[in-house]
Amino acid sequence: MTFNPECHHRRSIRLKGHDYAQAGAYFVTIVTQGRACVFGGIVDGEMRLNAAGHMVKTVWEEMPAFYPGVGIDAFVVMPNHIHGIIVLVGADPCVRPDAADPCVRPDAEGHGQPQGVAPTVFSLGDVVQRFKTLTTRRYIEGVKRHGWPSFPGRLWQRNYYEHIIRNDQSLARIRQYIIENPMRWACDPENPQAATFKPEELWHT
Repeated sequence: MTFNPECHHRRSIRLKGHDYAQAGAYFVTIVTQGRACVFGGIVDGEMRLNAAGHMVKTVWEEMPAFYPGVGIDAFVVMPNHIHGIIVLVGADPCVRPDAADPCVRPDAEGHGQPQGVAPTVFSLGDVVQRFKTLTTRRYIEGVKRHGWPSFPGRLWQRNYYEHIIRNDQSLARIRQYIIENPMRWACDPENPQAATFKPEELWHT
């Protein structure tokens, strides 16, 4: 098969020898097949989600409730991709840095309870695959019930980009990048009409 840079530019990007089931924080980017813009659009530097975009956001926010040992952090839905931070919980149960006390979560009656040490059950690849599968199923339902634009073959590209977050400085830069991503749509590498840009240069340590 002749090499096609449009089809083959997403080579394997897993870090050789790294255990992606171990505790840690990971920055992930997941892109739609063919970079189809199906989740809304950018207006005046802000992402305006359509119904499909809101669905994707809901699935992301639901993950910690359904998958033991999985936490989430900063996240954004873009027209044709998502950026987010996934936290796999190991010895450190504090996976909610935005909470007043990240090691305490309310119970059903609203009383704070220590979260305790939760073993990691899913690898990063497991979490991404489940996210893709659930969003794809709900998108198909939206196509059938609400007339969302259909997609050929698959909703998401097979691979995904990941970056292991190794320190607080890197975490802060990536959070900022995620927050500001809609304002950078004009030069976003996933924007079909954008100039080439390498966001990893912003947080490389």
